Amino acid sequence: MKLIPTLRCKDINLSLEFYTKVLGFGIKFTHAPDGQIGYAGIEKDGCEIHLSRHEGGWGTIVYVEVDEVDLLFREFVKRGLDNSHKKESPVHQGPTDQTWGMREFYIDDPSGNTLRFGCILDGNTQD
Repeated sequence: MKLIPTLRCKDINLSLEFYTKVLGFGIKFTHAPDGQIGYAGIEKDGCEIHLSRHEGGWGTIVYVEVDEVDLLFREFVKRGLDNSHKKESPVHQGPTDQTWGMREFYIDDPSGNTLRFGCILDGNTQD
């Protein structure tokens, strides 16, 4: 079984640009039945996400467990990640040790979806 989250996008072209240029995903496929991209698959390091311009509510959350959050955060900032819009949220500003044993940072894409990147803190185990 493979879990592939599908994120709704207000502007799928803007979302594709964000995920490919800033986060380093590659485009796996696009579907454009009316001449405009309506659905796309992107992938990075064995992770796959689908983007869709279908109607509906906004605000999906995807958790991505990684080996090293600090290095990944620095990579995203170097690629152009703008984290200035959520000054009140430390976890949006950079990796933060959480009380539940994870070191995490959160980023929001142009359509209001939140990606939560985290790794297990040294000395902790996840059941």
